[in-house]
Amino acid sequence: MSLTSDLLVDRRRLRRQLTLWRVLAVLVALGAVLAAGLMFGGAGLRPNQPHIARITIEGLITGKQETVDLLRRAENDGAKAVILRINSGGGTTSGSETLYNEIRRLAGKKPVVAVIDGVGASGAYMAAIGTDRIFANGSAMVGSIGVIAQYPNFSKLLENVGVKVEAVRSSPLKAMPSGVEPTSPEARAALEETITESYRWFRGLVGERRQLSGDALSKVADGRVFTGRQAIDLKLIDALGGEDAAVAWLEAEKGLAKGLKIQPYVIRQPLNRFPTLTSLAGLVGLADAEGAGVLREAAREVMGGNALDGLVSVWHPSGE
Repeated sequence: MSLTSDLLVDRRRLRRQLTLWRVLAVLVALGAVLAAGLMFGGAGLRPNQPHIARITIEGLITGKQETVDLLRRAENDGAKAVILRINSGGGTTSGSETLYNEIRRLAGKKPVVAVIDGVGASGAYMAAIGTDRIFANGSAMVGSIGVIAQYPNFSKLLENVGVKVEAVRSSPLKAMPSGVEPTSPEARAALEETITESYRWFRGLVGERRQLSGDALSKVADGRVFTGRQAIDLKLIDALGGEDAAVAWLEAEKGLAKGLKIQPYVIRQPLNRFPTLTSLAGLVGLADAEGAGVLREAAREVMGGNALDGLVSVWHPSGE
């Protein structure tokens, strides 16, 4: 091999090495930026710098630990007040109670206000009444105070296709209603008793927090939803408005300094939750076990991974 050929080979090898190191440097830099953004919420504020925290409550409420962690973070850092941006039809009764208790805990340390953007119904309304003041858009859906347990009953279908489900129970009400057997009057009565107790608690909570009783409480606690404009007359909310109105109230009534920045608080994702190079390769065609696992997890979420167990305090438009 000639000297010229040797030089060309060396140059190509060097070029490949430089390209590899440049790619690695870019990936390291991006990782550092992402980590910093997750650590400080992406708002560019220094840790413990005075600010107003914004925590978003949306989608299905299940009382997940990540949301609890956000509320406790706001309790312990430099946030001078907290705005809860709510757009949710509720969720599990137990999860909503967990969220309510955490909000009350936080409100004992610093001012907390709720802003209902689109929907603040059922379990989401339970969360809202845990704050010091509730704002809502005029067209927002508010209320749906109640508890429900729904289950499909396939017993007739199974009978028609010749399938009979048999069960051996320690007692007649164990795992009833099941959905694959006719619901006995005793099972229905037991479930109704549980729902009635939970509803009585929810209704009492609304009465206590919104200072409602008698006919005024009965009118708003029959399960229906109201617009924001209706809700203010019914004392379900305190004022019409959005985040600007909430900030103005905090400044006027709670003595917050004017001009504080609003810091969005987001759920931190562990670094190992970010796609690896191999999983990225799998997603673009180089199949690997990790990439397939990511896809399977996403599919479970889409195809029903959010199935609920237990009583729910949730509202949705009919027909959906």
